[in-house]
Amino acid sequence: MKFELDRITRKNVRNMVPYSSARSEYPWHDAVLLDANENPYNRPYNRYPDPLQAGLKSRIAQHLGTKGERIFLGNGSDEAIDLLIRAFCEPGRSNVLVMDPSYGMYAVCARVNDVAVRKVKLDEQFQPDAEAVAVSTDGNTRIAFFCSPNNPTGNLLDKARLEQVLRSFTGLVVIDEAYVDFSSGRSWLGSLDEFPNLVVLRTFSKAWGMAGVRLGMAVAGEAIIEILNRIKFPYNISMLARREVLGMMKKEYRMKAWIRSIAKERDRMKDGLSALTVVDRVFPTDANFFLVRFRDSAAVFEYLRQHKIIVRDRSGLHQCRNCLRLTIGKPAENKMLLRQLSNFVKENP
Repeated sequence: MKFELDRITRKNVRNMVPYSSARSEYPWHDAVLLDANENPYNRPYNRYPDPLQAGLKSRIAQHLGTKGERIFLGNGSDEAIDLLIRAFCEPGRSNVLVMDPSYGMYAVCARVNDVAVRKVKLDEQFQPDAEAVAVSTDGNTRIAFFCSPNNPTGNLLDKARLEQVLRSFTGLVVIDEAYVDFSSGRSWLGSLDEFPNLVVLRTFSKAWGMAGVRLGMAVAGEAIIEILNRIKFPYNISMLARREVLGMMKKEYRMKAWIRSIAKERDRMKDGLSALTVVDRVFPTDANFFLVRFRDSAAVFEYLRQHKIIVRDRSGLHQCRNCLRLTIGKPAENKMLLRQLSNFVKENP
């Protein structure tokens, strides 16, 4: 059976008439707007924003090397994840595949929507097993989520294995590239024409340093994007978010400089962490963080917390025993982390 979008789209979504926004019906900038019960004062913020964000999408499409019609913009990537599940999964019947370990919001969004979650364990190198993915699917499996570079492990997922899944799976394959800008690996955006079931997630939260603005993207075939636009809230992206993102994109050189700085610090941190006797392993990373296995992660976590350094405890996840996830900060912050870890070693010989 091949991938068919109509087959996996929920019937009610397929047949619904979306909310009709005045701003999409009459986009003229010089019109007298008396149709949307807006306050006539305090321009420009008195007006509802463009519901389909045409100008912003055009600029983002130019950056990504794609078309605006292939982009969905959400309030963070989490909105895109939630809408994908709502559009293509039947509550109480469908299921999704989530790699283990991986980003937690795939499973959270599924469970909120009463969609079953099937976890597929990554192997010892934190890579997916295409055969295990195939065995885990049935006729009700609608979406398979992958994160590459993976969170919390930091590694890129193997291209050949993901291609095998894309060719054999009859549902959507979502590849979350939140951290891809920190990697030398190739983005999956160039594969959209080859794989009609591919959805690529991107974000302004990481490399662009705009987590507080909340702008995420789903990039896919136009038919998939049309369905997401049909069911989203009409004005999900604020005028303020649009302004901040467009302003930041004019300073792309800053983003690239941040990436270079983080990559340099990543190399330095790898050496510093590896030299500590309390560290068993620093896992390879293509992201802006490390997964680090300590001899006693609980003691290290508590020590750092007491010294007001907050890291992420991932020790309860599959194959992450005694592991903490450490984000690459500014040079001074990284020095502080290494210094406190060295102090921990001295106090716990």
